[in-house]
Amino acid sequence: MKFIMPFNIISWIKCDAALAQMKGNRQRWLALCSLICFSGYSLAATDTTTQPTREILTQNGVILLYHHVSDNTPKSTSISPDMFKQHMTYLKQHHAVLPLAKVVNAIQDKTPLPSNTVVVTFDDGYENILKNAHPIMVDMGFPYTIFINPGEIGSNRSQLTWEQVKAMHNDGVTFANHTLDHLHMLDGRTSNNGADSETSDEAWLERVWQNVADAEAIIDSKIGESLKYLAYPFGEFNQKLADKLAQEGYIAFGQHSGAIGPHSHFQALPRFPAAGPYANLKTLKTKLNSIAMPVLSTSFEGEHIPEVNRDRLQGSSDDSILPSITLTIKGDDVRLSQVNCFFSGSPVETSVEGNAITFSITQVLPVGRSRVNCTAPSNSQSGRYYWYSQPFFVADKNGNYPD
Repeated sequence: MKFIMPFNIISWIKCDAALAQMKGNRQRWLALCSLICFSGYSLAATDTTTQPTREILTQNGVILLYHHVSDNTPKSTSISPDMFKQHMTYLKQHHAVLPLAKVVNAIQDKTPLPSNTVVVTFDDGYENILKNAHPIMVDMGFPYTIFINPGEIGSNRSQLTWEQVKAMHNDGVTFANHTLDHLHMLDGRTSNNGADSETSDEAWLERVWQNVADAEAIIDSKIGESLKYLAYPFGEFNQKLADKLAQEGYIAFGQHSGAIGPHSHFQALPRFPAAGPYANLKTLKTKLNSIAMPVLSTSFEGEHIPEVNRDRLQGSSDDSILPSITLTIKGDDVRLSQVNCFFSGSPVETSVEGNAITFSITQVLPVGRSRVNCTAPSNSQSGRYYWYSQPFFVADKNGNYPD
């Protein structure tokens, strides 16, 4: 907010001098003159933030992703109970922790949210969430969501039981779909030589969709609630699957990083991993204050994107490397002159022309999961950064994905 002050000390002296020549109640005239002189504060107050930018800033939220809360589970997906409590204590002091559905609905309905909105989610229904995280969340008064695999609940010793799920649901915990059995959703979509096959493609989509539908039906039958929210196992998806989910009325969540906002893809909403190597609270603070990059369009398109076929990544020709990717950005609040993009922790070649960002990856993508993250400062929000993440998924020679 910028205030225009149309007066200065000299104009006030002149105003006071004029009052000295007036007859009648000087105090009343002084009050009137004060109102006129100082009305610039209210009448001339100008919000220099444009309407599109205001919508971007007020319809924004950050979703955190956790798995294990334990000292005795795989470090790559775990956060210790002590560190988790530090995270939640910080959120209690500095952020508004809201239910996932409330944030998603607000952004879809273009309803303003607190500028410091955060959502807490967990993937996989591990019993240690109940033991180590749930008491902290209850104590803080925080809502949260667990994405579960119904086929694992009650049958895997490390997972919750259905009785525990129901009790937690009665406590206000939200449960949503993480597929029936935590499959790699892109496994087997391509043939053994890495090529697309229309026949196998349709069979693949029917197979993975049935898995999602079966899982949703079980969750609904057990707790009486069907949100139609899906968290992709391992964060793996492609546009064809996302389109199917949209057709069926689902919202879906990935594991690439970034905030969510009015220009986000609602079948590929990003979440910031906050455990394992990402548990450092100092670096997490910047992510918690991030703003969703308002991407209007991308040159990286296709029904299987962001899945990338291996045959495009092999050989010595230019086809072995992805073509440059261009993002068209909305609004004037993204300081594109200071945009930076990174791949595997290293800067990538980035250029800006007008409101378009172009980045190029000069190495072959590895088998499995990788991503480019791009950030740029906000012009109006000091210390806050716009954030965009582009994931890539590459199958092995058999068309499968590693854990």
